[in-house]
Amino acid sequence: MKNTTILLFLGVIVLVIGGFVFASSTKPNGNTITGNAVNNGEIQRITLSTKNYNYYPDTIKVKAGQPVSISLDEKVSGCLRSFTLRDLGISKYLKTAQDTLDFTPTQKGTFKFSCSMGMGYGTLIVE
Repeated sequence: MKNTTILLFLGVIVLVIGGFVFASSTKPNGNTITGNAVNNGEIQRITLSTKNYNYYPDTIKVKAGQPVSISLDEKVSGCLRSFTLRDLGISKYLKTAQDTLDFTPTQKGTFKFSCSMGMGYGTLIVE
């Protein structure tokens, strides 16, 4: 009887831990970052990381007509280092955390960004 109770208890623990791991492996919850303007609005600096195998945050808001500098922190790896904004014709492989993708958005709108394989993705909102 004691062995059955111990096995049942261990089974419950495994199910609880498995449920926690499964619940935490869902898609990122739509967090947004706004470009931090430096030098009175000259450069909007964005640093992206990863969470659940996707860019984090997965939504970026910037202002039109102001330069944007996007970098990827050291947690970003694999194809996510190949950052692409297809609708704007921008693509760059950011090998290290010090590499940046620099551009100035001229038109307002919502644009999708992704890695070169389309596995990691997000949205750039230009206001």
